[in-house]
Formats: sequence, structure tokens, C-alpha cells
Amino acid sequence: MYENFGLFINGQWRAALDKSMADVFSPVTEKSLGLVPLATLDDTAEAIACAQQGLKAWSAQSAFSRADSLHRIADEMIKRSAEAARMISTETGKPIAQAEREWVLSVDQFRWYAEEARRIYGRIIESRVPRGRFEVLHEPIGVVAAFTAWNFPASLVARKVAPALAAGCSIIIRPSSQTPGTAMVMVDCMRAGKLPAGTVSLLNGSTHHTYDPIMDSPVVRKVSLTGSTRVGQQMIRDAAKTVKKVSMELGGNAPAIIYDDADLELALNASVATKFANAGQVCVTADRFFVHESVHDAFVEGFVTRVKALKLGDGLEPSVDMGPLINSQRLQTVHDLVSEALTQGASLLAGGERAAEFNVGHFYLPTVLTEVRDEMRVFAEENFGPIAAISRFSTDEEVIQRANASEMGLSAYAFTRSATRARHTVASLKAGMVGINSYALAASEAPFGGTNYSGMGREGGAEGINDYLDTKLAQVVL
Repeated sequence: MYENFGLFINGQWRAALDKSMADVFSPVTEKSLGLVPLATLDDTAEAIACAQQGLKAWSAQSAFSRADSLHRIADEMIKRSAEAARMISTETGKPIAQAEREWVLSVDQFRWYAEEARRIYGRIIESRVPRGRFEVLHEPIGVVAAFTAWNFPASLVARKVAPALAAGCSIIIRPSSQTPGTAMVMVDCMRAGKLPAGTVSLLNGSTHHTYDPIMDSPVVRKVSLTGSTRVGQQMIRDAAKTVKKVSMELGGNAPAIIYDDADLELALNASVATKFANAGQVCVTADRFFVHESVHDAFVEGFVTRVKALKLGDGLEPSVDMGPLINSQRLQTVHDLVSEALTQGASLLAGGERAAEFNVGHFYLPTVLTEVRDEMRVFAEENFGPIAAISRFSTDEEVIQRANASEMGLSAYAFTRSATRARHTVASLKAGMVGINSYALAASEAPFGGTNYSGMGREGGAEGINDYLDTKLAQVVL
């Protein structure tokens, strides 16, 4: 499955210098999907040196030339859509339709930033010095590194690579060890962009052999992470040694408020489809459902009916609605959260156990809990699994206060027919992104990211390229 790939250094696929390899395991069968090379310290050092050389050549190209390259990459990605979607589904277990959609959104990132490359605008400021003027310029920040998670192995890479290339940076990609093949397919598509050798590199391997030397290197000027808050905190500390710029999308614990005037059919259809996409392993998905007491019972009844109709199985089967969790550790963590909530008084209306019909694979039944209290871990922490935890509320003031009672601030949602209530909710919720009557927040044209413990910086939109640019001021007197 990985035979045609490997480490990508200096424009070539190759093995690790010491020939070391590691298995990648299927979350569906628990069997090996294949072997991938593990970078040594020398491999990583070579990738950093090549990235420094690639930066010189790539940043010297015009914005229009860089845009053309990004469009060629997008064209190649479209040609290889079927291969990529199958790789995504195989490595993560997610339904093939969701994998196909993820690859489409990844292509969008390259299209969007191809055009943003042409619109890196400076400005002129009148100076108080006679015959002088200030010129504000933007330049590529330099060599950057991207560390990505396994739950969206294509789009998370694209969100970092596309703006970095558009800005004129070279980039080293270190994908999740659980989903390296998806990043490999994308990097292979980048060969169609005719990028200078060293502009893009890909490393697999241990933290000691990849992350540590990248963070220690003064050559690497910026790092971008999608991962846990704990890892993000460590990265901030490590980046301080060489004063690297950091941007990161970390964990979430999103509230979804169902007001008494909500369109219940809309709310139910959107909530179930979104909550159980990728088996709930989505940072921006709703973890905490706050439902007004007047519509609570009707919402719960409709929710449970829809959940029980979901089909579990191998994501490569078109009829499957939900695949497995990524590994046995996540399976156990999800079950522990559910069990703990039940002992503390929550009510189980669906799921709550490993799917008995599967002898292998990390399958957990889509689960619905009600009578959940705010202090329960399943509500107070990101559950990152197929668990919908539902609680009642009485007043708008109460629900906003409870929704904001979290260190996280990635996303939040509300369903209402009132424009006034919608605007008040958007203004009141502490989150980097808010959806009203919609969970659709991820788009190449829109800035994606959180506040507080959910991270810093933005990916997507006109804002997404800023993290890859340095601002230079020149005072010109002529």
C-alpha cells in the first residue's frame, strides 16, 4: 500500500538511511496495511537542509508562477481523487463518501491559495519626513514545519501546505503515524507542481528523530500543529528556544444550543449527521447538546430514532454511515467516559458499548446520553467519540453561561428562527467559530480556528496566509 512512497526529501521518495520501517494498522481489521520508513536524525537533518535550499529557489519565483504551480497540484489531485479517497477511508475507517468530501475540500485549499498568492498586498504610508514614504512589504517567513493529526489526514495537511507554498515558504510535513499514506498521496501530487527540490518534504518517524530536531533548528522559522491542547502547550514551550512563530488548532468541546423556537427537523438531521461523522472524532463537532426544556423530549426522541438507524461497518462499503474509532486506546477511553457518566446518574438511550456484531475492529455503538450534568467528564471534556451528551436548559441567559463554562473555544452552534436571538448568541458565545442553524464551518474561503485553549492563528480565508508571512517596513527618502 505504501510501496511507491516513503520519505520525501530533496524531491525524491526514498527509504530511511538505516532502512528502519514500521507497520500502519487498519482500524477496521486491526491488521497491518503496510510498512513505512522511519526517519533517522540524519534524515531529518537532510530534510531541513534541503528545505533551506528549496526556500531560496521557491521564494524567488513570482507570485504568478507560484499560483500556476498550486493550480497544477490541484489538477493532479483531481485526477487522483479515487485513489486518495480510498487511502483516507482505509487508514481512518471513515465512510468513503466522507473521504471523498475531504479530498474535495483539500483541492479547494490549493485553488484558493493559488489565487491568494497573487494578492499578497503591501501598502504605502505617507511619511512626515520630507520626500519620504513608508513602504509596508510582506515576505515569506522561511522554512516551516507542519504537524498534523490522523482524523482528517488530507485536509489538515492541505490547510498548512497550500498557504505556506502560496506565501513562498518551503515546508516539512510530519503527518500522523496512523495515517501517513494520505499525506504521501498528496505530496506525490505536488510533483506535478514542478516545485524546486526541497520545497516540500515529508518525514515519518519518532518524536525524537523528527519533532525534536525540527523544533531545535534555527532554520525552521514557523511551526503549525493540529493536535491536542497538551501537545500544543509543549510545542509553545519548545518553540521559545528559537523564537519560532506558532499556529495551532487544538481541542474543542463545542456546545450546540437548541432553542425553543428551533426548526427541530433541521436541527435533528444536521446534528446526528455531524455528531457521528468520522465516529465523532472531529474537534469541531458538538459534544454538549443544550436543549430547551419545552422541546427536550421531542428532540431526544427524534435524535435516538435517527441514531438507531445508523449503519456501522467498514467505511469502504458505500452503505455504511459510521466507521470505527482509530485505535483500541480511543475505544477504551470512549467506553470509560460513558461508563463513568452512567454511574454518576446519566441515562443511556442508545449505544453505550462496543458493537457486538464485529469480532475485530474498533467499533463502538453511536451513543446517546441524557440527564447529563455539566460537571460530568463526558460533558466537561472533549469526548472525541460517538457520544451525544444532552442536557436541558430553561433560559437564554442560563444556557449562554453554561455553554461558555469551558477552557476551550474552538466552535459553538445554535439553532433558532429568531434573527435577534441569533445575533445575540453569536456575540455572546466564546468561540473562534459559531454556526447558526448550520455545522458547516470548514471552507477554504473562511478562516478556521479557535480561541483560549483551542489554539491560535487561522487556517483558510484571506487570513490563513498571514501566518506564513513576515511584515517588513521600509522608510524610503528620495
